[in-house]
Amino acid sequence: MKILSHIVSPIFIFTFLLILVVLHPFQWLGLKLFGYKGHKIAVDVLNFFLVKSLLILGVTVSLKNEHDLTKGASLIFVSNHQSTFDIPPFGLFFRKHHLKFVSKIELGKGIPSVSFNLRHGGAALINRKDARQALSTLGKFAKNINKNKWGAIIFPEGTRSRNGKPKKFSTSGLKMITKYNPEGYIVPVTINNSWKVFKYGKYPLGLGSPITITAHKPIKIDSLPFDELMKETEKTIITHIK
Repeated sequence: MKILSHIVSPIFIFTFLLILVVLHPFQWLGLKLFGYKGHKIAVDVLNFFLVKSLLILGVTVSLKNEHDLTKGASLIFVSNHQSTFDIPPFGLFFRKHHLKFVSKIELGKGIPSVSFNLRHGGAALINRKDARQALSTLGKFAKNINKNKWGAIIFPEGTRSRNGKPKKFSTSGLKMITKYNPEGYIVPVTINNSWKVFKYGKYPLGLGSPITITAHKPIKIDSLPFDELMKETEKTIITHIK
């Protein structure tokens, strides 16, 4: 299997990068000509092709959601984090919720399509070395989420798990977001198997491990004190990691 991976990986990497480069100007055009709606359509198309490109590796991505997410309020998706390939499926599967990401500031430049979307699509770009900037940015982000009834996605582990085992959840970012969205809902989400794409390291890439994303029952933010809300959310996510 690893020998086959050495053959397939360059094809996937080329295709993935080509999608990022080719679709970058469509975001720019969408934003300049049609504003937010035009930009969002371009990002939705980008996420579709990025997810489908994983089929080159024999990797399918599926969503399991048995819950009503049409709450008429902001939805804060909270998930474990296993690899780079967690991101496009979230953007694709939850696109009707106008999902916005909390990301480190370094990703806001230098990456075709990705950096442009983070800078212009409503994401929170935080500087982990500057607590004041991080809190201020998160505060503005949380208010925008509330105002526009957008969805937000946050990975409280802070960094990817290299072997699928969850890292300790950090509460600071989520606490700020929930503070300004008390009438909203937390949606715990569990990702399984995306770490296996990198089971050999950065290269070659792993083949044939289906990625599953499971959305759990939403929790009303103001139904529990924050510490209990966080504990319940973390427990729900972790108990479903396989």
